[in-house]
Amino acid sequence: MQSRSLDVDDLDVICRQREQMFREAGRDDATLALMTDSFRLWLKPRLLDQRYFGFLLTRQEQVIAGIGLMAIDWPPHPSHPMQDQRGYVLNVYVETAYRRQGIAQQLMQLAEEEFARRGLQFAILHATQMGRPLYEGLGWNATTEMAKTLPATPASTNNKGQPA
Repeated sequence: MQSRSLDVDDLDVICRQREQMFREAGRDDATLALMTDSFRLWLKPRLLDQRYFGFLLTRQEQVIAGIGLMAIDWPPHPSHPMQDQRGYVLNVYVETAYRRQGIAQQLMQLAEEEFARRGLQFAILHATQMGRPLYEGLGWNATTEMAKTLPATPASTNNKGQPA
């Protein structure tokens, strides 16, 4: 198995894996189609300037797994009192035929090494029910984060999710 860094040519693979990850978590196809179209527009410039980075794992040149990473602005916090960024792990996905072989662990090891290389000392992720045991086994802890979907009007955002 080989690992390689993401680049803009991986746009379709990343979008497909993200959509499938959410589908397996029970999200509906109509919402996922909208999300993927918007995500593709969001992702491309971030791959180009490497604000979104990460890895793909391949076997015989076939992509079998992927992970996305970001260094996100965050005010200094008790968990990282001297840093104004934290690592963010997203879009961890292993193709169905390759699961339960330690591949997700390898992805997470690559992520931790990359964050360390960039000097990041704290990272977060959002776990699906399927992923939670993996992350807990690797030393990740649940946090106090909460979320709420807020109403939006079509005039309040453009097609890139930015204020109009």
